[in-house]
Amino acid sequence: MTTGLHPGEAPQEPRPTDDQPLPRQEVGRGSSHDENRTRSSVITARAAASFDPVSRSVATARSFVRDTLQGWGFADIVDDAVVLTSELVTNAVVHAGTSADVLCLRSEDGVRIEVADRYPEREIPLQSSPVNMGSPDREGGRGLQLCAALAGRWGVEYTPTHKQVWFQLVLPDRPVGTRTAGPSLPADLLPLADGRVRVAVVQIDRTGAINAWNEDAEELFGYAPDQVIGKPLTDLAAWPHTPGTSTGVAEALQLSRWEGSYGIRDAGGRVTPVYASHLRVRDTAGEPSTVCLLVRDHERAVLQTPIRVPTGDSSGSGEGGQATDPFEVFIGSPAPDDLDGLLQRTVERARDMLDGDSAFLLLATDDETELEVRASTGLPSARQRFARVPVEAGPGRYGSARMPAVHDDLAAVPGAVPLLSGTGMRSVVTVPLKVEGRLTGSLGVAAEAASRYSNEEALRLQFAADRIALAVESARLGELERLRRGSLSFLVEASDLLAGTLDRDQTLALMAQMTIPTLATWCAVYTIADQASDPYLSYVLHEDEDLIDGLKALLSKIAPPEPIPTPGARVWTAPAEAAHRAALRTSMRSLGLGEPATVSSGIGTTLATASAVGGETVVLPLVARNRVIGMLTLGKPTDEHFRQEILELAEDLSRRAALALDNARLYSERMAISQSLQRSLLPPELPDIEGVEVEVIYRAAGEGNEVGGDFYDLFPIRDGAYGFAIGDVCGTGPEAAAVTGLARHALRLLAREGYGGPTVLERLNSAIIDEGARSRFLTLLYGELWPQEDGSAVLKVVCAGHPLPLRLRQDGTVEPAAEPQPLLGVMEDLELYEQTVTLDPGDVLLCVTDGVTERREGTRMLGDDGLTEVLTTCTGLTAGAVAARVMRAVERFASDAPSDDMAILAMRVPGLHKD
Repeated sequence: MTTGLHPGEAPQEPRPTDDQPLPRQEVGRGSSHDENRTRSSVITARAAASFDPVSRSVATARSFVRDTLQGWGFADIVDDAVVLTSELVTNAVVHAGTSADVLCLRSEDGVRIEVADRYPEREIPLQSSPVNMGSPDREGGRGLQLCAALAGRWGVEYTPTHKQVWFQLVLPDRPVGTRTAGPSLPADLLPLADGRVRVAVVQIDRTGAINAWNEDAEELFGYAPDQVIGKPLTDLAAWPHTPGTSTGVAEALQLSRWEGSYGIRDAGGRVTPVYASHLRVRDTAGEPSTVCLLVRDHERAVLQTPIRVPTGDSSGSGEGGQATDPFEVFIGSPAPDDLDGLLQRTVERARDMLDGDSAFLLLATDDETELEVRASTGLPSARQRFARVPVEAGPGRYGSARMPAVHDDLAAVPGAVPLLSGTGMRSVVTVPLKVEGRLTGSLGVAAEAASRYSNEEALRLQFAADRIALAVESARLGELERLRRGSLSFLVEASDLLAGTLDRDQTLALMAQMTIPTLATWCAVYTIADQASDPYLSYVLHEDEDLIDGLKALLSKIAPPEPIPTPGARVWTAPAEAAHRAALRTSMRSLGLGEPATVSSGIGTTLATASAVGGETVVLPLVARNRVIGMLTLGKPTDEHFRQEILELAEDLSRRAALALDNARLYSERMAISQSLQRSLLPPELPDIEGVEVEVIYRAAGEGNEVGGDFYDLFPIRDGAYGFAIGDVCGTGPEAAAVTGLARHALRLLAREGYGGPTVLERLNSAIIDEGARSRFLTLLYGELWPQEDGSAVLKVVCAGHPLPLRLRQDGTVEPAAEPQPLLGVMEDLELYEQTVTLDPGDVLLCVTDGVTERREGTRMLGDDGLTEVLTTCTGLTAGAVAARVMRAVERFASDAPSDDMAILAMRVPGLHKD
C-alpha cells in the first residue's frame, strides 16, 4: 500500500487523465447550485493510498480512511465513510480482482472519497433517474445502494483504463469541538425540570461503601454526609428486578461504565426514582472507585446519552419518499431466509461498521445459562462453531452478556471474553440481543489493537443489535421448530428399529448406525456386564470406514470413561488428548526425532485418526432399570463442537437405546437359561445297539424352543435289552416340556427297576394325574428291544393313544406293528397290555408323533395313508435315509412353517453279514 497526504492544495478535478473521459454519471440529493458550490470548494487536504488485490486490503483500506478522517477531526462521518469504502474496495480487490486506489479529499463542506479500479469493462449501469439495482447479494451493486442510502452525493466516472466511484459526505452543522448536539427547539418541547436541577455526586470505594456525598445529594435525599459515608450504597438503593437481567447494584458498580434507572430511599423512607451514570476510575495510588452522578428520573435528559439516529434521511429515501427500514440498511435487502445466512451477514456487517478485525454472534440456550457460538468472521470458525460459553456462572464467566460492555485490553483482563482467548484480539465491544427483556444472544466486534472502542461504538452496535434481535429470534425459533420435528421423526424411527430386534449385537450395531452421521462423526459403545465389571468397548463406528480400525485401536489403549449415572452429556477429553500424543510421536519419528517404532501404521493413518477424534467428544450414560449398563460416546472431528439441540436429541436416543439394549440382554440371558434347561430334557447321545440301526429326527415348534411337547428316548435297560419311547404331551412350549421331562425320567427309572411295559405306563399315568392342574394328556409308544443272534430283533410294545408304529417289510408292504390303547393322564385305572413284534433282517419300524401325520396344507392333511405311501418308497434304505425321506416329505407337503412339534424314530434290522 502506498499513501500520500497533501494538505492545503488548490482545488483540482478528480483524477485528471490524458484520455478523454466518458460521460460522468452522478446522482445526489443536492440541487445544481449545490453541485457547483461543491465543485468550486477549496480542497484543504488530500490523502491517497493504493491497495493490492488481496482480501486483507479491505480491512487496511477501512483503517486508512478511519485514521485519515479522525486526523482531520471528522469523527461524525467516519462510520459512514468506512462502511462505503469497505464495500467499494471489496468490489475492486475481491470481485474485480484489481488493485484499488483510494483518494480522500477534504473541503470546506465535507469529504469526498474516490475509489478507482482498473477493470472498466465492469461498467455500472447508472442513470440520472432512479433505477432498480437488484439484489444486494449479487456480485456488484451493493456498494452503490449504500452510497444512495448514506451519501449526500455520489457518482461514477470511468475511462478506458480506470473506473472510479466517488461519494461526498457533508459535515453536520455543529460548533467546533461539540461532541454531540441537537437542533434548536421551541421552549415547550424542551425536557421538563424543577426550578433548579440538582446533580448528586456520590463516590463509592472498592468495597461498595460511600466515601463522598455532595450538597445536591443531601438536598435530594435528605441525608447529611455523616449519615451515609461509610455505608454501602446497596443499603439505600432500591434496585429494580427487571426480567431478563440478573445484574444488581453491586455488579453495576464494578463495571467500567453503567447508565440506567433505579431508586434511592430518602431519609423519610420514600423511594426517589433517579437516573444514574456510573464511571469506574482509579486514583494515583491505583485504588479503584466508582463515581455516580444521579438526577431525578424525570430529569434524565441531563445525563442520558443521546440515542444514536441512523445516518441518512430517516424520514424518507430517494424521490419516492418511502421510509427506510433500519434493519434493511444494516443487513441489506432482501435479508437471508436461513438463520445461518442471517447470522453470518450480521457479523460481517458489524465488523465493517466498527472497522474490526473480527466479529462473532452467540445465541443463548433456552435456560439462558450458556451462549453458543453460531457465526463468526476473522476467527477460526471451525474451532469456534457451536462452542458453548457460560453466561455468568463458573470460572468462564461471560460477565458482559446481559449489557453492553467495552474491553480496552483483553490482555489485562484474561478470560473476560473466553471466546477470544488465544486469537490475538486485544479490544472488544459486546452487546446483548434481547427480545421482550429476555436475553437471546450476544454480538461482539474485536480488534487486534488495544483501546480501539469506546462507549459510543457500544451504543452504535447496540442500536444495530436491537434492530436485528427480533429477526434473529424469529429465524432461530423457525430453525428450532424444524429441528424438533426432525428430531421427533428420528426418535420414532429409532424406536421402531430398536424395538424390532432382541439380539444384543444387532442392537449395538443399530445404536451406532443411527447416530452416524445424523448426530456425530464417530461413535463408540461401551457395555458393562455387571456392577463389578469394567466398561468394555463393544462397538466402534465412523462415517469413514477406513478410519474405524485406527479409531478402535486408539480407544482400546485409553481407559474407558467413568460409568456415572448422571443424565445428560459430559465432555470426555481423553480421546482427543491421546490422538494428539500419538500424532505427535508419529510426526517426530518421521523426522527422526523420536524412538523408532517396531510396528507402525504410518504417519498418514495416525494423523487421520487424530483428526477424526480431535473435536469435542461427549459421553452419555446408558441407564436402564436404575443401573448403568454402558456408555454411548459421540465425537466430532478436529475443532468441531456439538450444538445443544443435538446433545438433547442424543440424550433422548440414549434412553431408548439403553432400554432396548437391556431388553436384548435380558432376552439373551433368559434364552440361554431356557435352552440349557431344554437341552437337559433331551436324552444324551443314543447308545449303539449291535445289529440294529437307529435314527432320530426331532423338531420343536416355536422360535428358540429346543424341546416341546414331543419327546423320544432310547436307553439300555440291562444286558442285551433296550427301552425306547416316543410320545406327545398335549400342547407345546415350556409347560409341555415339563411333562416331557417327567415322562422320560420316569420311564428310565421304572424300566431299570425291572417293570414290564404295561406296569411302567400305568405308574407313569398315576404320576401324571398326581400333578393336578399341571397335568397334561400324554400319548406314548413304549417298547423294549432284544436283538437276536440270527440277525432279527424282538420288540414288546405298548401303544397308549399314540399313532401306531409302522412296519416296512423287505417286499415293500407296510402294516401297523401294534394296536391302539387308551392315552395317559385321563383315567386313573388303566389296563394296558403289550404286544410282541419280530423284525426280520431288512425290516424297518417307523415311529412318529402326530405332528407328522397331521401336517396340513389348507384342507389337506398328510395323515396315516400319506405316511404309509411315503414309507413304501423306502425299501432298502438305511434307518437314517428312511427318517430323512419322511421329514423331507413332511416339509414339502406344506409351505408354511410347522405349527406342532415333530419326532421321528426309525429302527432297521440290517441282518447278519457273512464273510
